[in-house]
Parts: sequence; C-alpha cells; structure tokens
Amino acid sequence: MKKKKFNLSGTVAFIIALLVLIIFIPINLIVSYFDKGFDMTPAGKYTLNDKTVELLDSTSDKKIDIYCLYNFEEFKRSENSEFLPLYHTLKQLEERDNITLTSFKPDENAALAKELDPEGYLGIENGDTFVKSNGVIKKISRSKVFQTGSDGSKQYAGEELLAAAITTCASGSLPTVYFLTGHGEKTLDTNLAEFAAILKTNNYEVSELDLGKEGAVPDNAKIIYLAGPTSDITDKERDLLLEYADNGGAMSFLIDPCDTEGRFTNIEKIMEEFGLILDYNIVTETTPANMLDDPDQNQNENYFRVEYPAGSQYNDEFTQDLTTDLNTLVSNGSFSAGISYPRSVTEIPEDAFPGASYIERSSIIKNTTGLDGSYTTVSKSMGGDDTTAKEANEKLSGISLDFGYYSYNKTTKAKLVVIGTTAPIDTVRCTPTVEIPPEKMKPASTSATRMLTVFSNTWLYDSEIQFGVGNKINAYDYMKFSGSSDATKTIFSLFILPVVIAVIGLAVWLKRRNS
Repeated sequence: MKKKKFNLSGTVAFIIALLVLIIFIPINLIVSYFDKGFDMTPAGKYTLNDKTVELLDSTSDKKIDIYCLYNFEEFKRSENSEFLPLYHTLKQLEERDNITLTSFKPDENAALAKELDPEGYLGIENGDTFVKSNGVIKKISRSKVFQTGSDGSKQYAGEELLAAAITTCASGSLPTVYFLTGHGEKTLDTNLAEFAAILKTNNYEVSELDLGKEGAVPDNAKIIYLAGPTSDITDKERDLLLEYADNGGAMSFLIDPCDTEGRFTNIEKIMEEFGLILDYNIVTETTPANMLDDPDQNQNENYFRVEYPAGSQYNDEFTQDLTTDLNTLVSNGSFSAGISYPRSVTEIPEDAFPGASYIERSSIIKNTTGLDGSYTTVSKSMGGDDTTAKEANEKLSGISLDFGYYSYNKTTKAKLVVIGTTAPIDTVRCTPTVEIPPEKMKPASTSATRMLTVFSNTWLYDSEIQFGVGNKINAYDYMKFSGSSDATKTIFSLFILPVVIAVIGLAVWLKRRNS
C-alpha cells in the first residue's frame, strides 16, 4: 500500500489567514481612529512647511479668521483632486486653537461677503480666500493659488500665500504705498483716485505723505511715489529718501515734463545714486504710423508707440524682469503699447558711475523706429537750465530714447522705478473726455504702460510672496531610451520577465501542491 504524504499547505494557509486577521485588522482600526496620513510627495504638498509651522507658533496669541468662498467639502471629491493640497493646508490651519475656518458662498451670505469687502475694492468671487486679523483683511485670489509654471508644470502656491497673508494681517497693517505731497504733485483725491483704487484691489493701503511736515518716513512704508512734482524736494526730504533707500526701500518716480525755473537738483541726486539722469524735455512723434489716438479718438503726436525691452527671462545680463508678462499681453492684443506726454530718462555711462558694479539698471520703456528703421521722435526742451536745454534741443531728437527705467541696488536691495510721465496713472488723461460708442472704443494708448506701472509695484514690494515657502510642484520620474531596442529590453525586464517568472512559480507551486 502506497504511503500517503502529509500535506501542511491547508494548515499553513489557515494559520497565515488567521495571523492576517489578528495583526492587520487591529492596525487598520488604530489607523482609522487616529486618521493619520503620510505625505509621500517630494514637495510636501499636503504637509505644512517648517517655516509655516514656526509662523503659526509665533502668532498663536493672535485671533485669525480664514474665510473660504466655496463649498469646503467638495474638495474631497475625486473629481476635485487638484484642490486637495489647499484642503489639507486649510485643515491643518484649522487645527490651531487661534484660527477659525469659515466656508461659505458669497451669494448665500451677502452680509458676510460685504463685511469682508466693505468698500468694494477687493472684489468677491467664488473660490477666493480671505484672511482677517487685527482688523486687517487680505484677499487671496483663487487664480493665484494654483499656477502653471513657464515649463507647463502645475504648481500649488496656496501655503505660501496663506502664510504671507497671516503675517501681514497679524502685524495689524497692510503694506502701505505713500504718495508724496508738497511739491505740486498729483493728488489721490483727483488725478490719482482710480490708480489708488487699483492699488487697493492688490492688497495695498494707500495714503499721502508730506515728508517735510512728518520729518521721517513711516515704518510701514513699502513703496514711496513721487508723482508729477512741479518743484524740487528739499534737502531734508532728499536725505530722508536716501536713508530710506539705504535701508532697502522702494520708490517710484513718475515725473512729467514741466516748465521749471532751474533743475530738480535733489530729485536728480536720488536718481544719480541709482545711475540715472533726468532729461528736461518733452518728446513727440513725427511719423503717423507710430502715432496713437488720444482719449478723444484723434491721432495725436503726443500719443505714440513704444517698446518694452525684455527682462531677465530673455536677457542673461539682468536678474530682474518687469516686462515679460506685459509683452505677452501686448502680443496677445490685450493692451496697446503706447505712452503720452513723456520726458526721457538717460543712463549714466558705466565708466562715469561708481556704483555700476552693484547697481543693475535696465530700460523698461523706449521709443520704436519707423518703417525705414530710423527713430522719428523729436525732443524739445522744457524746464531745467541752459545746459539741459541745449542737450534736449540738439542731441535728443531722432535717436533711441528711454522713457522708463528700473534700478536695483544688489547691496542694499533698494529699488527705483522712473517713468517720464504720470499719464499712465492719471485718471484725467487715461479716461476719454467724450462719449464714444462701444463699437468704436479702442484701447487707451497708455494702457500697456499703465499696466507696467501696476506690475512694477509687485516688483518694488510683493506682499504675497515674501515668506519663503515657495510654490510646491508635482514631481514626475522619466525614463529616456537611446532607441527602440533599448526601450524593448527595458519593458521586457520590468514588466514581461516578472510576469513570466510569476507564472512559472505559480505552475510549480500548483504541481507540488497536488503531488
């Protein structure tokens, strides 16, 4: 009689199954109870950065309210997986005792929406996020939370933006843009009212500053504007502004052509520290092809085409970039590249400028050529003295001219933007003075330069990207093959061969199991 073999396979399988139940079921229950997740993304998209945690610890004594203008629970649906990074960021913020998270839709709670934007400057839209603390409210637009990089990569900027907003609101003050007064400048109540509203929509506070009376630059000053002065600043004001620059301050000078008795000596002194010279002239265009329409829809020599030289993205000589995004908008037909009533600005030659080694200067607005490749603008002296008049009348016509510059001190981090006209921010000059039928409306000739002025504020001081967390980017692994045979070998090794081995192993196991 053939002796029967003792087979333990069934017993072993039973024991293994029992161990699985004993070990994994309790582990699953424990994990479910603590609801612990693990962020396996290289950029840590679902976990707060250490810098954010440090910020939250330092502001734990501040009451912070975060308002999400959407249905928060919709973020957890599978079709909305792209919103999961923001969901997890907000949930981790909500865990803090001093932070309250409120989710609502504006059309369902108009009273709360009005409370967040009482003056109507910020704009209330579905998908936006608001942070409120110390009486300060800051808006984070939905379009800024999820971005696309220049290489097409999907980027999450929500944690960076929320951290910066919490920092600003907890401080009790929005970054303030001051407009100097006391020298015949344009005022916020009249010419600059519309531009001031634009600044407020971008989360800046706006105020006027009589530096001569105050005697000091306020601590919360992030940008100082000098818009359309008709007389020079005082020696004391010059020294205060230079001290502000030495401490990394940011300034924007928009200086119209104007009749003056003598030169703006102190304004020039500040510009010279940044390697720039103010020309005392007014520039007009002589070629109809380069002329643009004025607000009354009449072709005007004072309104003409310009170019915006490319920044660091296309020019290795520079580290800063104020014009690339604008040029994209111009090429798409969104804005007309033009300027009106400008004076020119000149760069001090490098061999005559001691700061050339640490000051980066670049033109951001310049005249364009006619069809024959020559420059057709004409310069006429205005203000200044005999020396500047001779320069303006004899040397600045028919040549390449610059109407705007940025200058960046790499040592002190001070920044200066100079534009030879206030027209881009002057409501009176930018707004048509006659009623125009909608079908005949054209883009304002200065609209692109106006947008450049708006963009320059972000360069001068960006209140939304200052914390250092940075955008979190999806990471992908790629394999490159030298040829089709190399790819075939790799596919065989990684996919086909393991399957073949598994099938052979299964066949051997079945054969031995039944033997």
